[in-house]
Amino acid sequence: MVAKTDRGLCGCSISPMNHKEPNVAPTVVNLSNKLDLFTERWSPKVIAQVDDFQFKLAKLEGEFVWHSHPETDEVFIVLAGQLRIDFRDEPVTLQTGEMLVVPAGVEHKPVAESACHVMLLVREGTVNTGNAPENQLTTDSSQWI
Repeated sequence: MVAKTDRGLCGCSISPMNHKEPNVAPTVVNLSNKLDLFTERWSPKVIAQVDDFQFKLAKLEGEFVWHSHPETDEVFIVLAGQLRIDFRDEPVTLQTGEMLVVPAGVEHKPVAESACHVMLLVREGTVNTGNAPENQLTTDSSQWI
């Protein structure tokens, strides 16, 4: 069986939401193609959803804000580059291919000294800046690409 890809013959994106339609083959999501669709930093884009959880891609560079997500864990998977996540007691540095689960309620601040691409797994509706006051880095948590 050949799986469908996230790009049709026209080169346009195909929604990965067909996983909920019976008798429809799931759509393959090409992460590189999805990353090519945006340039904004610190603006996660939804690429797939499993039940209440969304997979998001983000391009990071520089420092984010201190924040936590009181109601949900947050997963960081580094696809390219290096990501440091500062915690109040000590930082953790992730390399390409590494993953970290930040437990609900734990205050953290992501920092990318140079360009970094990550995949995030968060509960649907989770605001990227968590419990921090809304600021210039706060983005629409429902942007699909």
